[in-house]
Amino acid sequence: MISYQEMSKEQLLAEQENLKNAYQEFQKKGLTLNMSRGKPSADQLNLSMSMLDILKKDDILIDESGTDTRNYGLLDGIPEAKRLFSQVLNVKPEEIIIGGNSSLNMMYDTVSRAMFFGFVDSEKPWKDYSNIKFLCPVPGYDRHFAICELFGIDMIPIPMTSTGPDMDLVEKYVAEDETVKGIWCVPIYSNPQGITYSDETVRRFACMKTAAKDFRIFWDNAYNVHHLTDTPDTLLDLFQECKKIGTEDRVLMFASTSKISFPGAGIASFAASVRNLEYIKKQMSIQTIGFDKIKQLRHVKFFQNLAGIEAHMQKHRAILQPKFDVVLEALDRELAPLKIANWNKPNGGYFISLDTLDGCAKRVISLCKEAGVEMTPAGATYPYGKDPHDSNIRIAPTYPPVEELKQAVELFCICVKLASVEKLLK
Repeated sequence: MISYQEMSKEQLLAEQENLKNAYQEFQKKGLTLNMSRGKPSADQLNLSMSMLDILKKDDILIDESGTDTRNYGLLDGIPEAKRLFSQVLNVKPEEIIIGGNSSLNMMYDTVSRAMFFGFVDSEKPWKDYSNIKFLCPVPGYDRHFAICELFGIDMIPIPMTSTGPDMDLVEKYVAEDETVKGIWCVPIYSNPQGITYSDETVRRFACMKTAAKDFRIFWDNAYNVHHLTDTPDTLLDLFQECKKIGTEDRVLMFASTSKISFPGAGIASFAASVRNLEYIKKQMSIQTIGFDKIKQLRHVKFFQNLAGIEAHMQKHRAILQPKFDVVLEALDRELAPLKIANWNKPNGGYFISLDTLDGCAKRVISLCKEAGVEMTPAGATYPYGKDPHDSNIRIAPTYPPVEELKQAVELFCICVKLASVEKLLK
């Protein structure tokens, strides 16, 4: 099979006609499939159902500190939950806060508090600057970008490399401009490319010079236990690297059980230096008396320890790996010989990132939607929804059953081919 770029105009026109016919056959099927977000499937959610019965009505719901978990108190979480998630994030229990069900909520609240009150080392609240900026590795997580957009924070795209964000650019921006206040990072199995930051990248984050005293790294560990292979990626511990040189105040680490237990009823965690957390907890104490401690206790009893979480994630892997294989095998078979797209083969996480020929992503997404397959909007992986190349597409294989996924990816490949032929015929 020759690539599309090697085809004559006549060959491309013949290919276009064949693809149109195949596409119309899919339209007749009346599909309603959704690959738009990285949601766990029902099979994955069922893995945690016994958690709901782990607390009995006659149980004494007192945590190890003597607090009745049914009552008020313990703003930063029960000791057992702090200890469990300190293992997940490799921090001390006093360096962690256990929150509600959403780490995204904790990230939003952290930005909001910084806007109104700054951080412990801030000269003034962020809102008192004429404008502030965040560095945004791209392609990246659309919900991170949405937080910045809501608060009017200017976003500076930073290209991702195979080892993480372009650190030459990161270091230049943070060293020269005190209004650059933060950077969003998904450091292991990044959303959407599945890239894990190299040791060198992590060390450069720890030791880089920043013009802003209150510069913060929002270190979103959304996928740190979400492995898909027997040879998982490993991530150097940024917090410990920062501690070695006294820059630990710049790190804010987030994680949750959203894709471990229940997205709507899990628990989130936020780790940082004790100096950071003491300042933040004073503000949190006005916001809430405490989060759901019964839910925290339920998670601790269910998972027990980090080994329990890791064993549970192997059950997730057994469900997810075949789905990723379905997509990757189809891409290799249908698109690789044509040389019209590039994609990652992640060792973990929730997404596959694919780049089409420039100017084709929106057309691919539109074609998929018109044939009944909903996907993440083109441009969503860039600030303000503007992909300068109109090429990146985030594929989310996790939610549909395997048989539906096979249909969806078959249609997707047809749409990529059709959009590519149209582009080349212009």
